Amino acid sequence: MKTVSFVDMVDGTREDYELIFAEVAAHKARHLPDQLMDTLRSMIGPTFGYRIDRYRHSLQSATRALRNGEPDEMVVAALFHDIADPIAPENHSAVAAGILKPYVDERTHWIIRYHGLFQGYYYFHHLGGDRDARDLVREHRWFDDCAAFCAEYDQNCFDPDYDDMALEEFEPLVREVFGRDTRYPMVDLA
Repeated sequence: MKTVSFVDMVDGTREDYELIFAEVAAHKARHLPDQLMDTLRSMIGPTFGYRIDRYRHSLQSATRALRNGEPDEMVVAALFHDIADPIAPENHSAVAAGILKPYVDERTHWIIRYHGLFQGYYYFHHLGGDRDARDLVREHRWFDDCAAFCAEYDQNCFDPDYDDMALEEFEPLVREVFGRDTRYPMVDLA
């Protein structure tokens, strides 16, 4: 494999960085969907008191979205909306949204970014919090969309008797969405 000419990045040339970005793009195309699906599989097991594990929760979310006729990217977003739970439980929504952002439209990104806040409507008040905390963003144009996502594809996806689809059935959609050209520059300042 060809390598760059530098040790310190400051000494890199245009050709060096073209080589790096071509290698990264090729690696991403070959491996990103598999890595994401493996991360989802890592959620098999602990239920944390729920009636199903987070893996099945994710499958139910995506299955419901698909059966409801949602666009491919929303189905994939539903599948991966909690993918960051194992590594960032307190801010999993932001991390999952960050993973999806280059591949989905702004609306889908916003819904996944704020779904954790909106999901609190169903339980914050039981723990001494404000179930209406989501009202902080009530005036946002996608407020109702995020509330609907949580109502239809999140809060109701803990059913051990639901006939959720297998992860392998979503693989073509995952590969299509994560095979897209990215929609944002390499460094996102937003």
